[in-house]
Parts: sequence; structure tokens; C-alpha cells
Amino acid sequence: MAPRPKPVPLEARHWPEVERIHAAGIAGGHATFEAAPPTWEGFDAAKLAGHRLVAVAGEDGPVLGWIAASAVSTRAVYAGVVEVSVYVDPPAVGRGVGRLLLDAFLASTEAAGIWTVQAGIFPENAASLALHGAAGFRIVGVRERVGRMAYGPLAGQWRDVVLMERRSAVAGT
Repeated sequence: MAPRPKPVPLEARHWPEVERIHAAGIAGGHATFEAAPPTWEGFDAAKLAGHRLVAVAGEDGPVLGWIAASAVSTRAVYAGVVEVSVYVDPPAVGRGVGRLLLDAFLASTEAAGIWTVQAGIFPENAASLALHGAAGFRIVGVRERVGRMAYGPLAGQWRDVVLMERRSAVAGT
């Protein structure tokens, strides 16, 4: 029986697996507008250090997925608002890894006083829409033709993005 996955802080040592999982999500065409994963240095600079997790199988098992937050603005009024990114290794999809990560992430953001977590999701990414909906996110709108794909089979096409958010019942009340 495989060990139950657990969330742990994402560290530099996890980067090769995080980068591979990110690249797999990009290759699917429905995860991000980005054409390639960033470098570790770029990721480390862009993602909030206190809210980066990986799901690992066992003590030192493989990384099954990752989650991280980015600030949505440098303006003080938005200090409690972040955007979440969550990626699951394709062989681990459907095994509860995304929900495990999202639940742990939401606990960490609420403990830090973050009152709103938002996610921008392509409408074709039904699994991500369902995951976020099950975790208490609601659709607040659709940003129509907000960006044009620069890679893959959808290169050159304008894409819509569903904006979902979850308002904390604890932080910012």
C-alpha cells in the first residue's frame, strides 16, 4: 500500500520535480498562459515563501503536486489578497492530491490573515474548476479574451479565464 500523501513546505530541493510537474501542466494547454516554467530563482521571487507546499508520498517520496501563492498587488489595501496556483502530477490526478494541497494552503493563508484567495482558470479546465468549487471558491466572473496563447495547439487564440475567489470566514472579518 502506497503511503498517504502529506503536504510539506516547498523547498529548493523539490524544484526539479516541481518544475517537471509545472511543465506537464503547461504541455496540456489548459493550465497557464506561460510557455515554460520559470527558473527556481524566478519562482522563488514570485511566490510567497510562507504559502508554498508540495504533496509528497511518505517521508522522502516523490512530489505528487505543488501549490503556491502570488501577491495580486503591491498596494497595501490588497495585502490580504493572493492568487493561487496548484498543479498535480498527471499520474496522481484523481487521487485527492489537489484537495489535500488546497486545504493545507487555505489553512496557511487564513492563519496569516489573508482574507481572499483568487484563482484564474481556463474554462476548459473542468477538474480545476471543480476542485476550487469544492473548496469553497465561487465564480465571480469571466475575463473574456483576456490573453492570447503563445504556444501549443492553441497558439494565437485568445482565451477566456474564469475568475474564482474564496473569501475567508476567519481572516479579514
